[in-house]
Amino acid sequence: MQTASFSGFMKTLFYIISFYYIFRFLAKLFLPLIVKKVVEKASTNFQQQQQQHTQDTSWKKSVNNDEIIYNTANSKNPRETKKVGDYVDYEEID
Repeated sequence: MQTASFSGFMKTLFYIISFYYIFRFLAKLFLPLIVKKVVEKASTNFQQQQQQHTQDTSWKKSVNNDEIIYNTANSKNPRETKKVGDYVDYEEID
């Protein structure tokens, strides 16, 4: 059976404090670089999505003639504007 000793406690405490300061020092060095990389990657993803969105829009405008072309693919299926439920005709029986 092992018993706790004061020297073992001090050794453990020293390791915990040294690990804390080493981790803090390394975080100060590398955390800004990591955050910068993450922000750049998110920025490129956002730009790619923005470009893809502008290419998928139904309105297209040519540069030369200022001609506007409307994509009629969506106009073939017009949306229902008014939805009415089922109507049941009934008669009262006396």
